[in-house]
Formats: sequence, structure tokens, C-alpha cells
Amino acid sequence: MRERPVLIYDGDCGFCTTSVRFAERRIGLRARATPWQFADLAALGTTRERADREVLWVQDGQVYGGAQAVAKLLIAAGPPWSLPGLLLRVPPVRWLAKALYLLISRNRHRLPGGTPACALPADRR
Repeated sequence: MRERPVLIYDGDCGFCTTSVRFAERRIGLRARATPWQFADLAALGTTRERADREVLWVQDGQVYGGAQAVAKLLIAAGPPWSLPGLLLRVPPVRWLAKALYLLISRNRHRLPGGTPACALPADRR
């Protein structure tokens, strides 16, 4: 039996937490969502630095980050969400998604639900 995927996000970030709750309610998240602050990151195959920088999707021993983690989340949700998820995996959409993800992640403290703490590195929160 395959293990359930894990979605790792920044539990200190209001924007990130709101986004995960939206995925749970509206998209039908088919993963165990856990803040990185409470996850055994080493056992999941990642680091605190990476988890603080981007949302992560861990499945079958593979770690996907940023826009590709979002793509995996959408694909796992099934129709109609799987189509945009599949598109996010194909160049040039993949490249645009990566750039957009970086823009959002670097400015999450300015977005709805974001707090000034989102702009700080984890060791300074």
C-alpha cells in the first residue's frame, strides 16, 4: 500500500496556512498537511531551510517543491483540478509557474493573511 502524500507548509505564515485550508475545503486535498515546524523533516527527506523557502509535496520518497508541489497537489485532487496540475508540469507553463511561485513566496507577507513574520527567516521568528 502506498503511503499518503505529505504537504509541508510554513505554519507561522498566515498566507500559507490560509492557502492550505483553502486546498482542504475547496480542492479536496488528498495529503496529510503538516506545518514544517512540527514535521520530522529528515525522515521526509528534506531540510528546514528548504521547507522554510517553499511548500513541499512528499510522495513515494520524492520531494517536490514550490510550483511543482502545487502541481502535484492539483493532480492528486483529481478532475477538474488535475488538468491545471498537469499543465503546470509542462514547459513553458512550468517555467512561468516557477517564476510566479517565486514572486508570491517572496512577497507572502504582503498578501492577504500574510504577516510581517512571513518576511523573516525561520530562525528570527
